[in-house]
Amino acid sequence: MTNGSGPLYLGFDLSTQQLKGVVVDSDLKVVDVSLFDFDAESKGFAIEKGVMVNEAEHEVFAPVALWLQAFDHVLQKFVDKKVDVSRIRGISGAGQQHGSVFWSAKGEELLKKLDPSKGLQEQLVEAFAHPYSPNWQDASTQKECDEFDVALGNPEALAQSTGSKAHHRFTGPQILRLTRKHPEAYKKTARISLVSSFVASVLLGAVAPIDISDVCGMDLWNINGGKWDEKLLELASGSISTAGELKQKLGKVHEDGGYHLGHISPYFVKKYGFSPECTVVPSTGDNPATIIALPLRPLDAMVSLGTSTTFLMSTPEYRPDPAYHFFNHPTTAGLYMFMLCYKNGGLAREHVRDAINKTTGNTGNVWADFDKLCLAKPPLGTTNDTDLMKMALYFSRPEIVPNLPAGEWHFNYDPKTGALKESLEGFNKPDDDARTIVESQFLSCRFRSQNLVHSPAKGLPPQPRRVYLVGGGSRNKAIAKLAGEIFGGSEGVFKLEIGENACALGAAYKAVWAIERKNGEKFEDLVGKRWKEEDFVEKIADGYQPGVFEKYGKAVEGFAKMEAELLERRKQNKI
Repeated sequence: MTNGSGPLYLGFDLSTQQLKGVVVDSDLKVVDVSLFDFDAESKGFAIEKGVMVNEAEHEVFAPVALWLQAFDHVLQKFVDKKVDVSRIRGISGAGQQHGSVFWSAKGEELLKKLDPSKGLQEQLVEAFAHPYSPNWQDASTQKECDEFDVALGNPEALAQSTGSKAHHRFTGPQILRLTRKHPEAYKKTARISLVSSFVASVLLGAVAPIDISDVCGMDLWNINGGKWDEKLLELASGSISTAGELKQKLGKVHEDGGYHLGHISPYFVKKYGFSPECTVVPSTGDNPATIIALPLRPLDAMVSLGTSTTFLMSTPEYRPDPAYHFFNHPTTAGLYMFMLCYKNGGLAREHVRDAINKTTGNTGNVWADFDKLCLAKPPLGTTNDTDLMKMALYFSRPEIVPNLPAGEWHFNYDPKTGALKESLEGFNKPDDDARTIVESQFLSCRFRSQNLVHSPAKGLPPQPRRVYLVGGGSRNKAIAKLAGEIFGGSEGVFKLEIGENACALGAAYKAVWAIERKNGEKFEDLVGKRWKEEDFVEKIADGYQPGVFEKYGKAVEGFAKMEAELLERRKQNKI
């Protein structure tokens, strides 16, 4: 039950496995949280972990109707808990990135005529030209990705225009595949939404524009030009003559992340008690929403240590490269979001952990032996300057960056001569794997972000100001210590305690800013004044350590050589 009479704000997070809603007040304090777990609570869908899978074609997708069922359930939970939704002045959302929703010609008309005595799912059956949305785990578009990578000349040119090279999950290649596999569905498509703009569309009762940040995850938007890339539209739609039609399906993109799209649909006013004055603002992607949940400042780095590993930075510099992603910042013009995303994160570390526990017989604290070995081993397995640096790659699944198959490779590197040799010499498995896998994952992030950092203070080498750890791995003190040694961090390494609510909180904060900003007030200024660091942040490790940081800097050179050698082998079909 909510007390008081001040304004409230709602942020949604439509992720792979659940829909979550978080209500906050003007001071950014959480008032209530409700969620709908797709596997546990939905009815009528043959899903597992929120998705359906076609292994034969490497397809992973979700039924859009599932999400409609979830909206009604989450909002009913708020009502049942006596949350005063009539006080909610603004709503925004976050959506799993890259996924697309294909509206039929009837879609917008059906959205406008919703009957509050019925549910969304039953009323919007005919609203979609295609009933499924590709999931970010989908890997069915290799042919289309190959075409995108050469559409502008090469992957570098594609990244320069759109912020990324072609990736299986990106919306452009997915649209192209739909035109080929389901041509009738594409022909019947009147509008295309991303998952984030789908959230806004349902709330608005009309198809909402795509968000200025999330649009950068499509391989279709020219970031510097601030417009759709005509050549890429031609490719995605199938021909020059159909590019204009695709542009109409995608619609306009508003540059202002706090733009007022309009008032909430009457359906939600009559069914749940929302105020007719409640305003819907653009929803963004889950990763952009995470970056504003902090709120992250330039030269701060956030490392999400979940099943996958994600490295995020906010930066004023646009320096795209095929190895990583650049997006427009979701709220602040002139800032960009730099993102690295790795499939092999927590699960790969768990494989090493389990191998160690098998040898030690540990059945208690499953991370105890891993942590002990992580801290006991010296950096890069070296005890003096003449020792060879030991490094490795651990991919339990095919990796995105670098583009390598599943496998494990070990190398010795001599930083004095630059000599690199694949070898297990001097390597004690599985004990040495504990430190080496963490070093490997963090060195990859440092290697790819090194040109985006500068000195945070006089006399210090280029490095982040702060390193924030989130996700399950952030609870591991050994991993935190290595984060400080490898990334640096002039102010230290911090644990960000926002639980599992980061995306929804970022969306809610975005709504607060959009409604309450005055005279062009920036998101960082408004939210920064109200965000109480002591409620969310705890320093857990030292950052920059002279000597150790520089040693890892030399290791970055060897790490780059190791990746290049393996990529060349793959090119020659030798791995």
